[in-house]
Amino acid sequence: MVRLHVKRGNDSLFLFDTTLDTSIAVLLEEVLEIYDYRLKTMRLCDEMQSLAKYGHFKPPNMHGLTEEQIGELKLKDEYEDVCVPQGGSIESPDPVGRRTGKAPNNSMAEVIMKTITDAKEIVSNKLVTQNKTLRLQDVQDALDRLRGAIMIVYPMKLPPYDPVQAELDHTQDLSGTQASLDIIEKGGASLWWAGKELQLEKALFEYLGKNEKTKIVVKLTKKGQQAPAREQVMTEDEKKQLMAWQFKKQEEHKKLHEADDGDDYYNSPWANPNALKNQFHGIGNIKWGPR
Repeated sequence: MVRLHVKRGNDSLFLFDTTLDTSIAVLLEEVLEIYDYRLKTMRLCDEMQSLAKYGHFKPPNMHGLTEEQIGELKLKDEYEDVCVPQGGSIESPDPVGRRTGKAPNNSMAEVIMKTITDAKEIVSNKLVTQNKTLRLQDVQDALDRLRGAIMIVYPMKLPPYDPVQAELDHTQDLSGTQASLDIIEKGGASLWWAGKELQLEKALFEYLGKNEKTKIVVKLTKKGQQAPAREQVMTEDEKKQLMAWQFKKQEEHKKLHEADDGDDYYNSPWANPNALKNQFHGIGNIKWGPR
């Protein structure tokens, strides 16, 4: 199997195994699907954290309004009495005024938070350093776990305008948000390796040869973007190790130089050119001055 280290810019995303016979078109589709589902999982985790803290979303026309303003405008949340968390709710006002402030009780909130932790571990980019691959079924499993947690805590579902429910129903509108910048539409992606864009009509072996036990770094970009920066010869950790080794060597040479300036051997008895003559005359080991 060929192992791909998939990156977006300088950020490591995941490892993916494939074969040399795989076409670039199929490979790109598989990589992009995992990438999209992984983004979805991370967005869902973020919104579910807010859900566990502050309850479900208010209707859009009530965002940012105080309870007094809502009363004055005679606005009504028709889902307030329907979308009640299992076991009842507790008061937890949302500081930005987007959620109702009726959060799940502690035990139900714990169900949500534990599931979030498990899902993040499944899709974490730390798997790269652990040399573990990420498959499509892994990401789907993470999404299924999140969906299951919502069904447990909110058996009557959430309002359709709640970001959590919209993500689960695939109806979330991300236009104009920061998250939309990370999305790559199907058919609008490119894979790069060694400064070259991989052509869809070719197969992977046309770039890598016949060695199946190959590991390469590929970079995912939007189609039409300029070539991403090439990988550095050394990682930051490797640079730090090299600098530490060089410093250690410099210190060792410095100590040797201080211990021996190169002329110390002149003071040794064996280096005295008159040693033999002094020995014959019996005048060796003469010291001047009082003893």
